Amino acid sequence: MARLRISTHRPRSGVVCVALSGDLDMSSAYRLDEELRRIEHTGPDTVVVDLRELVFMDSAGLSRLLAAHRRARRGRWRFGLTRGPAAVERMLRMTASGERFLTLPDPATAA
Repeated sequence: MARLRISTHRPRSGVVCVALSGDLDMSSAYRLDEELRRIEHTGPDTVVVDLRELVFMDSAGLSRLLAAHRRARRGRWRFGLTRGPAAVERMLRMTASGERFLTLPDPATAA
């Protein structure tokens, strides 16, 4: 298993991109949750989670993304995903959760 790496950058004012690489699983999901909550407290207009370099995601990882999506809806900021590799997309498709998220081809396209 590849350790989850999280990097955050702000491509422009109000937009925060959280790039993930490695495995988003039961052992790392709450680390992502803590990072997303920290970002949410800064008052972003848009948070984009970039899944392009993610190798694996299990239900714990998906659960944290869905929780962040719910918080965004309540807090009235946008929350989106950049599509990941086939294994990650398969998890979104199998659980019918993919259509819940705003999906972007590239985090830089978040407006």
